[in-house]
Amino acid sequence: MASTTSSPRLVTVAACQLGPVHLADSRQDVLKRMLSLLEQAAQQGAKLAVFPELAFTTFFPRYLLEETDLDQYFDVEDPSKGGIEQSPNVKPLFDRASALGIDVYVGYAERSIQKDGTHIDYNSSVYYSANANKIVGKYRKVHLPGTVEPRTEPGAVQQLEKRYFRPGDLGFPAFRAPGLVEGALKRSSGQYTATQSAGKGDPIIGMLICNDRRWAEAWRVYGLQGMEILCCGYNTTAFPTTASGHQLDHLTPEAAEEMVMLHHKLSCQGNSYMNACFSINVAKTGAEDGNPLVGGTIIVHPLGHIIKEAQTKEDELVLATIDLADCHRPKSTVFAFEKHRRPEHYHPILDRTGVIEPDLL
Repeated sequence: MASTTSSPRLVTVAACQLGPVHLADSRQDVLKRMLSLLEQAAQQGAKLAVFPELAFTTFFPRYLLEETDLDQYFDVEDPSKGGIEQSPNVKPLFDRASALGIDVYVGYAERSIQKDGTHIDYNSSVYYSANANKIVGKYRKVHLPGTVEPRTEPGAVQQLEKRYFRPGDLGFPAFRAPGLVEGALKRSSGQYTATQSAGKGDPIIGMLICNDRRWAEAWRVYGLQGMEILCCGYNTTAFPTTASGHQLDHLTPEAAEEMVMLHHKLSCQGNSYMNACFSINVAKTGAEDGNPLVGGTIIVHPLGHIIKEAQTKEDELVLATIDLADCHRPKSTVFAFEKHRRPEHYHPILDRTGVIEPDLL
């Protein structure tokens, strides 16, 4: 859908869906699959490739692991050694992206080395800019699902993100990605007011991970920074297996998966509409060692409709050429925040964590 109010700002984007990654799959084999998708994306003119959450490994939080077994799933973020860009498991992806001239969003398990030599673990993503030849954005998952202690029922499937990761501490920082669109307005171009420059600079990017996409607060913080593209990778259970304690346990697997897909699409489409942005939502999918992950990789328009959608539960490239000018009209009409928001009435969003009901009658 072409914009009628602004000059086109076209960019081709690629959602790089991954099929299952099993426990026995080596990091090298998974990296080869990712590089193949990256090559295909570049060959078809994409300037941005978005990969899933925890892209390089199986979804290990489903298992109760000892520390020695857990180590293999993490990439070390040690500033004294060049950070994640120099991690041996991740660097080849960035090196190839640089050679191809394509940006990359990718999710990984981050082991952040502290100044005292200790470490903190996060479920993270980074945005690598080929134009800048460096990481220009980083995000740590804020809304961790699951539990700290494992479930004890026979056959229970675990979700132990709260055990293995610390909630993200970076907030929701939007940033600009250079080189994605031609003719982007730069600071050096001259003096412009915020109104004059709105929607004319380098694309404004936000990042979320999996469960974050269900939380409207996260999208709105990005929306208030003028986000135009939201990148979100996920590993979402397709339906509960034995003794999971899942809210959909009472449904058949088919009905439960249909409901999971409905909630996924509602989150992505609704929040893209309410923040007037494109969103690129990318699954790791299929059955990992018998544990089903939902698919549903989608690229969503600022008006809420799905532009392109994956057709399989395997490695698949989903491409779309989007016009960032399509963000302009809703940002200046229905969702012109500066005209219509009333933050004086929103205090409970910050003052409360849980629900406080009105007093009983």
